[in-house]
Amino acid sequence: MSNIFHLAIPAGSLSITIPFYIEILGCTLGPNEIGKWQDIDFWGNELTLHESTPRLVKGHDRERHDVEMGQVCVPHFGVHLDWEIYNQVKGSVLNTVGFLDEPYIRFEGQVTKQETFFVEDPNLNVLEIKSLQGTYYKDKS
Repeated sequence: MSNIFHLAIPAGSLSITIPFYIEILGCTLGPNEIGKWQDIDFWGNELTLHESTPRLVKGHDRERHDVEMGQVCVPHFGVHLDWEIYNQVKGSVLNTVGFLDEPYIRFEGQVTKQETFFVEDPNLNVLEIKSLQGTYYKDKS
């Protein structure tokens, strides 16, 4: 039985969105149906980008919920990366598209300590990229 997570999202123009995932985030391509959808190896998970009408207005259907670090966008999806890969992705985002929400350390001094940031893809889907520094999740594997 597989533990791979699958998520399919509207991606706007695939020719614009695919380079974000490949060139900026460092993901790799999977199977596709040309002009319809493209699978992305999202650090071992299957993210399917579907060609769709592009979202043109930032903040379209954007809702934010209060958490201890401020207001986070909902919905969003993301990934937990090891520290080295997290820092590579963080640097790439910083030097290209920039952050939607700047990197932030959460749960300092706790077993759930993590650093996290939020970024938008070209179709304004919100992603949370994080690295877990505490022991809570590491003890679960």
